[in-house]
Amino acid sequence: MELFPLLLLALAFVALIVLPARARKRQQTQTQSALAIGVPVTMAGGVYGTVAGLADPATIQVEIAPGVVVTYARQAVIQVRPAAGEVPGPLVNGETVVDPTVDEPSARDDRPGDGPSGKTL
Repeated sequence: MELFPLLLLALAFVALIVLPARARKRQQTQTQSALAIGVPVTMAGGVYGTVAGLADPATIQVEIAPGVVVTYARQAVIQVRPAAGEVPGPLVNGETVVDPTVDEPSARDDRPGDGPSGKTL
């Protein structure tokens, strides 16, 4: 019975540290396997680009501007982005896609004291 708190602490460590790390590693492996030439990616430093070459298994060539190709480690790929004009992710039944180009009427605040100046009395 005196080992129960220690066992509970070990179980909490596994649940809070080990399992999420394993899931992140699995996700990173899937992301790296989805790489192909012409695929838009986001790199670890926040750089957006398009995969230009995959010759070396440890590195990746990314075009960050027309004619500018840089070499990164494959592990620096954070996200494989959807191609331009493509709707990201699968649509679920009942899910709607919002078109950001459609102008929606701006929300009005009718509280007393909020005028065009934005100052509250």
